[in-house]
Amino acid sequence: MRLTRTVRAAALAAAALLLAGCAGLPTSGPPNIGLPLGDGPTVPEYTEVAEEPVEGASPKQIVAGFLEAGVTPDGDWAIAREFLTEELARTWKAGTGVTIDDTLFSRLFSASTDGSEEAEEEATESDVSVRFNQVASVDATGAYTEQAGQAQAAFHLVRVDGEWRIAEAPDGIVLDSDSFAQVYDSHALQYFDATWSRLVPDVRWFPRRGSMATSITRALVTGEPAPWLAPAVRSAFTGEIGLDRNAVPVDSSQVAEVSLNRAALSIDPTTLARMRTQLEASLADLGVSEVRLLVDGSPLDAARAPLAERPPANGVLVLTDDAFGTAVGDEVTPVPALTAQIGKIPGPIAAIDVGAGGAHAAVQLADGTVSLISDGHTNVLDTRPDLAAPSMDPYGYTWTVPRDQPQALLAWDAEVVSHEIAQAWPDAAGISHLRVSADGARVAAVLSVGGQRRIVVAAVIRDEDGTPVELGAVHEVGRIENPALGLGWLGADALVVLTDAQDPSLVTQTVGGPATVSGVPVGAQSVAGASTPAGVRVLTSSGVVYAQRGSSWQESTAGVLVLGTRAGY
Repeated sequence: MRLTRTVRAAALAAAALLLAGCAGLPTSGPPNIGLPLGDGPTVPEYTEVAEEPVEGASPKQIVAGFLEAGVTPDGDWAIAREFLTEELARTWKAGTGVTIDDTLFSRLFSASTDGSEEAEEEATESDVSVRFNQVASVDATGAYTEQAGQAQAAFHLVRVDGEWRIAEAPDGIVLDSDSFAQVYDSHALQYFDATWSRLVPDVRWFPRRGSMATSITRALVTGEPAPWLAPAVRSAFTGEIGLDRNAVPVDSSQVAEVSLNRAALSIDPTTLARMRTQLEASLADLGVSEVRLLVDGSPLDAARAPLAERPPANGVLVLTDDAFGTAVGDEVTPVPALTAQIGKIPGPIAAIDVGAGGAHAAVQLADGTVSLISDGHTNVLDTRPDLAAPSMDPYGYTWTVPRDQPQALLAWDAEVVSHEIAQAWPDAAGISHLRVSADGARVAAVLSVGGQRRIVVAAVIRDEDGTPVELGAVHEVGRIENPALGLGWLGADALVVLTDAQDPSLVTQTVGGPATVSGVPVGAQSVAGASTPAGVRVLTSSGVVYAQRGSSWQESTAGVLVLGTRAGY
């Protein structure tokens, strides 16, 4: 179904006539608070079609209509080009990026032709400036960045056959936050970790149109991972491999055909398998079940690369007065290699993070001491004061850091040997939480930087043995106003942050996208991440664990002392 935007366009045109403003277009700026937290926008079941230029429209109305036409990407924003002169319509580059503002109704327009109607009728040129409240941006690669502040865009218009048309305009489009969620959709490009055994997502945003499979494939085959992620990932697609045709058809059996240039004929079977695996994983959320690689119309014999299994997140881990284990209702099933040993720990326990496979756990006591627990063994790892809760990674390392010394980050191996992590959050004054992802290629943290609480991620750089040795550049993905009570991974490309306030909330922050916020039960004090939203758990001060069920929370288990977590979540 297609829906025109007459009412909205008319409202904007009216607003343009009443508002006054300023001048130029933001091309850079520091990351900052982005889209307002709130319920996620609902994806409409229709395609919005912008209004074409109206005869006799003023310069401000033409610019307002041009900005509004950003909601219709069909034909490379063909409707938006109708507001331009023929020369500019041929050279204007819509795909260079998106500037996202809070709402179209806060845009302020001013024109050099403002004044009497006679003056405007006699004018042959006009300059229009638009000022708006920017909240985020998307660059030409589809990478999303929160970027708040006042922004301006300048336009030069001329008369063409008596009608105003834009002769000069910045490349890219401007969308309000609601329209952005309707016009663009997020998809994760999939790269390999350094061992070629795990996939690591890199979220990008693409306009919603029939060629989505082509857009994703082109970005993966000819593009590069995000700069912050690049040190920790690899791609099977090298510089000489390219697309032979600018289309990726998907048939009724959900099989996508990717035509590569002849350089692919010399690729070894292992690399071909990795190519196919990256493509199938990147296109999976479009419903693609299989990718066929072709050269000159002939299929290549490409298998699928073997992947390490992502650790499961089934069941909630809890510590009660009786035991530690997996809870179903109020029944707790022991973890064979851990329950008995954890039961021998004399002091109060503050946190438990179970490693992949369930053979080890990092346990933090109430006094802050962190130990590594296994069947029959308890090895003290870190006794430094004021440690954040530990996080285990898929390689069996336990990460610890003092809250007031973010740069003093250590990773402990199973032999109780510590390894210093270089370049750990150099600008941070404090850290409240950290969690290593299930792929081991990324670490998330809540930092205090410049008096602000920032949710950040960084690439984990490892040596040939898998030992973490350094962090890549810090990449901010969001900010929170109140202190964090907990941090966890939600699937592979989002984080959940439990915040502390009179009215606590759960922030769901996409790594490479906007955040949403939801309420939590009264007294919520810790959170455990999960593979899906339904698996997220919070523990309240009354010892009750709640499970998220849509927009509500349902009581799951009572009598809980500690809500356990799993490595990678």
